[in-house]
Amino acid sequence: MKIPATHQRRRARIEIIPLIDIMFFLLATFVIVSLSMVKNQGVEVQLPTAETGSPQARDQAVTVSITEAGALYLDKEAIALDALRDRLRSLQRADPDLKVFLNGDQGADFGIVMKIFDELRLLGITRVSVQTRPD
Repeated sequence: MKIPATHQRRRARIEIIPLIDIMFFLLATFVIVSLSMVKNQGVEVQLPTAETGSPQARDQAVTVSITEAGALYLDKEAIALDALRDRLRSLQRADPDLKVFLNGDQGADFGIVMKIFDELRLLGITRVSVQTRPD
């Protein structure tokens, strides 16, 4: 003889709300970490606008930045124009196909920009990109 149970057995349930919370937490963490991994080599300057600018690959490149006050930076390191020539020469010896990104503030003196272009040309560096922001 089978005796019936007084209470029915409860079915197991998978609660989905805590899983959604965990997924949103992981997504937010991934976004924050991936944004912090973006490599910013140059000094913060107000870039000039251009309609014809196009994105360039930033692998194995150095950044020369010119602030509005006329200060020069090589990859976030303040540097004089004479020292810039020596550093670029040593970087070019290490990598003959050196690529240079030029970040110039839109209020920077055009003469300083031309001096840097002249230095790059004297060293034989031909892969130069001027950074702009979209119009």
